[in-house]
Amino acid sequence: MGAPRAQAGFGGAIYFIVIVGLGLYFTFASVQGDFGLFRRVQIEAETQALVKERDVLSAEIAALSNKTHRLSDDYLDLDLLDEQARSVLGMVRGDEVVLR
Repeated sequence: MGAPRAQAGFGGAIYFIVIVGLGLYFTFASVQGDFGLFRRVQIEAETQALVKERDVLSAEIAALSNKTHRLSDDYLDLDLLDEQARSVLGMVRGDEVVLR
């Protein structure tokens, strides 16, 4: 028959160590890797911040679009024109008193 093997358990121990090592590696990569959970949380936070910034910019664009329409030739708002002339050009009417 055959001679008994002297180191029967050594291969099983190596197999177990390799499997545990691979398991630990993949667990670490799924939590902290480039596509892991921490990166996903960071991307979601950046997404929320960018959505808020987009909403603020959209509101600002809407306000500027409204002012542009009110100053156009088709629809001239005299009060807005007077306000813009005062703030940009520093103009005042002759019957007004300016206090500094």
